[in-house]
Amino acid sequence: MPSTTRAPLHTPKALHQHLLADASALLIVRDPAPGVRPAPGQPGAASDYVRATPDIFVAVLADGRVQAFNGHVDLGTGIRTSLGQIVAEELDVDLSRVKMVLGHTEAAPNQGPTIASATIQIAAVPLRRAAAQARGYLVQRAAQRLGAQPGSLTVEDGVIAAPGGERIDYWTLLREGGTMLRLADDVPVKPARQYRIVGKSAARVDIPGKAVGEPVYVHDVRVPGMLHGRVVRPPYAGRDTGAFVGHSLIGADAGSVADLPGVVQVVVQGDFVGVVARREEQAVRAARQLRVRWRTVPPAPPLDDLAAALRAQPATLRPLKEEGDVEAALARGESLSRQYVWPYQMHASIGPSCAVADFREQGLTVWSGTQNPHMLRIDLDRLLGVGEANIEIVRMEAAGCYGRNCADDVCADAALLSRAVGAPVRVQLSREQEHAWEPKGAAQLMEVRGALDERGNLSAYDFATRYPSNDAPLLALLLTGTVAAGPRVLEMGDRTAAPPYRYPHQRIVCHDIPAIVRAAWLRGVSALPNSFAHDCFIDELAERAGRDPVEFRLHHLDDARAADLLRAVAQRAGWQAGATGSRGQPGGDGLLHGRGVGYARYVHSKFPGFGAAWAAWVADLCVDPATGRIRVRRVVVGQDTGMMVNPDGVRHQVHGNVMQTLSRTLKERVTFTGAGVASLEWGAYPILGFVEVPDVDVVLMPRQDEPPMGAGESASVCGPAALANALFDATGRRWREPPFTPERILAGLAA
Repeated sequence: MPSTTRAPLHTPKALHQHLLADASALLIVRDPAPGVRPAPGQPGAASDYVRATPDIFVAVLADGRVQAFNGHVDLGTGIRTSLGQIVAEELDVDLSRVKMVLGHTEAAPNQGPTIASATIQIAAVPLRRAAAQARGYLVQRAAQRLGAQPGSLTVEDGVIAAPGGERIDYWTLLREGGTMLRLADDVPVKPARQYRIVGKSAARVDIPGKAVGEPVYVHDVRVPGMLHGRVVRPPYAGRDTGAFVGHSLIGADAGSVADLPGVVQVVVQGDFVGVVARREEQAVRAARQLRVRWRTVPPAPPLDDLAAALRAQPATLRPLKEEGDVEAALARGESLSRQYVWPYQMHASIGPSCAVADFREQGLTVWSGTQNPHMLRIDLDRLLGVGEANIEIVRMEAAGCYGRNCADDVCADAALLSRAVGAPVRVQLSREQEHAWEPKGAAQLMEVRGALDERGNLSAYDFATRYPSNDAPLLALLLTGTVAAGPRVLEMGDRTAAPPYRYPHQRIVCHDIPAIVRAAWLRGVSALPNSFAHDCFIDELAERAGRDPVEFRLHHLDDARAADLLRAVAQRAGWQAGATGSRGQPGGDGLLHGRGVGYARYVHSKFPGFGAAWAAWVADLCVDPATGRIRVRRVVVGQDTGMMVNPDGVRHQVHGNVMQTLSRTLKERVTFTGAGVASLEWGAYPILGFVEVPDVDVVLMPRQDEPPMGAGESASVCGPAALANALFDATGRRWREPPFTPERILAGLAA
């Protein structure tokens, strides 16, 4: 068990105030500004709140330390290390001097939620400039002291040397007095050829503490006078739309737990029900024993047939792209029509969400594992009405999510309970509550028509995607009736909606539909299902044209970096043009063997969006025709990330993408009943196990002179198509609806 600790008395807010008052510190700051408002149709929240003090990006301290601040958080991606490398590189100091502060609302700038693999690509840009500006200022001061030209000075770990051998360090200069500088837009930064830290693999700074059980997780937080809370959720598991939401509670009998030891209070507001006790096990027992009566709620819509359910929803057609004459090209050429279905899936965080809230007269402090600290602050103000200036989110490490799980919801639970009892309250969700109520990765339906021309090349592509919105308002806002639980429609189905291949005639549309069940972004968002359809379909067209799948893709790729990557991955995998797998005929070992390829560039944000990294897979697998069991033997996965700050960190991210994508494609699917989510424990929602992990060979393209691209999601986007294409190569049958479970494989083979 990890050790626990009391939360520090000096919060990030206190750190921020201390730095602003430190006369010996060099601060690079930005005037405070409200957070960026989300584009119409996009998720998120915004307000006009502006804090009174400036944003600090870099603070160089006279004692030799460097404090740096970024509004994004580390979700296990290693950005704490990579951002530290960027600061150390531009400042010319050792990485060990740099401490990153991430996501705290009262210390870090508001740079929006940690989504879309945008930290290094976008959010790190002002941080890099700030570090370069700090170095430039200190070198200029040193030049005056040393009587030398700034360009003649060299810097190593903060020690500035003149050509004649004279030396002075940053810290000596700062002991003579610091200053505060406004972040400039025109600061020159280092060219890649001068990098000494960026581009070199660095050990993750967060791993040692985790490895020895230091109290780094939000689950470890303990504060003086802390009580323990548990919530009792309504009987409409995982549903957040309908007149019954927030209005189904008949009553909660506080007397039913009055005889239990340690119970402090039963808290009820709308459909929000919670109990507070002095010890955790007392809260658990009280939540189980509390007698709660609910009204009968209408049954959930049937979701056994996802394609039919998605088609049945009211939709708004949104044209995205149209070129040429699609109908004429389809009529002229050899055409195919296919349907691809992606299931509802979970973030499946191993640790259920947890938070600690301390509501006092002077304001609210929340220790949270959120990926959206500033957005959470807006939601908590909507819930409690105390003003954003009086809410501090202290961001702690949490169970990984790669998307939005219940981390925000449990913060609101803790805040409501803390306000009710006038003491700090820790709330830990149960496994069943996390599975039932976490916003799911949305299901998706892709309908495709396409054609080859008379020369066997791509001619027409008609693509329509249906994606239910993934807004998922804060659960407490709905349960308390603070916001209405009406249908919400966002424009989120358009990620990577346009194919990467050259179709002279193409029509791309998105059907925006309201949520069916509670949903939020999950790794790859709608790009992963869209790319699944794109790269399965081109595989079918290549087969129809009698062309090798890799050669056929290369022939229709106009992106030179994409083509270079695909060639590199195919070469590493030993791809043999024209070779085929078992195609339904077992080999001498009785198994069906196949390999498949998939390529994608993750294009995110509202259409047409912008690209993150390029990625490609070649997957080798075998199928036991007697059991339907799939074993993935090897994955060669390549990524072009542009400039890599920490190559080992990128490699780790690629590995993580492969593991999660294998699990999602082969195993994961949320099941539903009329009451809502039915997959309430790991037995009903299995994930990939250690013994199922294949050999993974990672190809990283050397592009250090190119801008950095987001690396957190791209390698997942093309994986499902590679697996489906390998299944075809093994079985001779196409599989268009994951997960590819043994039961589905057996049924398909029998058909």
